[in-house]
Amino acid sequence: MACNDENEPLLSGLATPRTQKTNGDRPKKRRFRRVRSAPFADFVPTDGNREAALPRSGSIFGRLNPSLKKVALFLTLYMGLGTICFYTTRTQIKGDKTNGILDALYFCVVTMTTVGYGDLVPNSDLAKLLACAFVFTGMALVGLVLTKAADYLAEKQEILLVKALHMNQKVGELQVLKEIETNRVKYKFYTTLIILVVLILTGTIFLYEVENLGLVDSFYCVCSTITTLGYGDKSFSTEGGRIFAVFWILASTICLAQCFLYVAEVNTENRQRALVKWVLSRRTTNVDLEAADIDDDGVVGAAEFVLFKLKEMGKICQQDISVIMEEFENLDVDQSGTLSVSDISEAQSVETRMPQKHYIE
Repeated sequence: MACNDENEPLLSGLATPRTQKTNGDRPKKRRFRRVRSAPFADFVPTDGNREAALPRSGSIFGRLNPSLKKVALFLTLYMGLGTICFYTTRTQIKGDKTNGILDALYFCVVTMTTVGYGDLVPNSDLAKLLACAFVFTGMALVGLVLTKAADYLAEKQEILLVKALHMNQKVGELQVLKEIETNRVKYKFYTTLIILVVLILTGTIFLYEVENLGLVDSFYCVCSTITTLGYGDKSFSTEGGRIFAVFWILASTICLAQCFLYVAEVNTENRQRALVKWVLSRRTTNVDLEAADIDDDGVVGAAEFVLFKLKEMGKICQQDISVIMEEFENLDVDQSGTLSVSDISEAQSVETRMPQKHYIE
């Protein structure tokens, strides 16, 4: 996390103005100790132990992470309700029609993905209001649910991609997982890009063979569709074409959006790695030691140095440290500057008594 607090002390309220001190002025107790071990970063308790489970995110976007079964349920409900509504109002929709139910489903997908060819358009107030309602709910469904499902599927294909790239090498499962963990976003981008190319070729060939469009017109229709331009001069007009379009439009538009998302993430990740490399490679100066000396005792311990470097890398900021230090102060019941089992037990007992005290008051 990057924060604009380069000129602020690492520990607000704990760091005093830095002056050179003699050995006799050094405090007897150091505020920071070297961390001997830490929990595994990727460990997240399972939902079976609900009390120990970590919350995924405090935002509504973080909580919306349904399984593929729920994704299929939401999509089926949306498609089913949309098909029923637009089939009921089919006489109030004008344009090139083929089959009533198929046209309703096709119009629902074109509306949800915001392609909007214009080959089918609402022609009454009721149909226009339904289209407005379904375009917003459809965009929400794509943005909050379907893209997460696409991200999940891309992760599942990463192992196959890495194994294919190292086909001629003897690579164990552990090395494959390590390679994926190191370059996760990059392999997601590669996987999505391959799928996108396959979808573009599939759509172009289908339009050329089934819809009898020229090769250039077919490719033009594919590009205007997956980018949701939907000019409307070229579209799917046959029954077979619209059956294909129901699945292809949904997959291709989401795949393109995910591809651009991974491009942005790869760019951000590369910039972060370049910053980390620069921080670790540059020479430490006396000014850096003064800035890293949090407790102002004239020497820099391992914990102080790690905090300073992490802040330079943009991985933590003043707000993060302040929150952690506030938790530390709450747990440090005896104010000794260190945590012990008795501190934790006493802090927990105080937390359990607080609601009762509040209720009595």
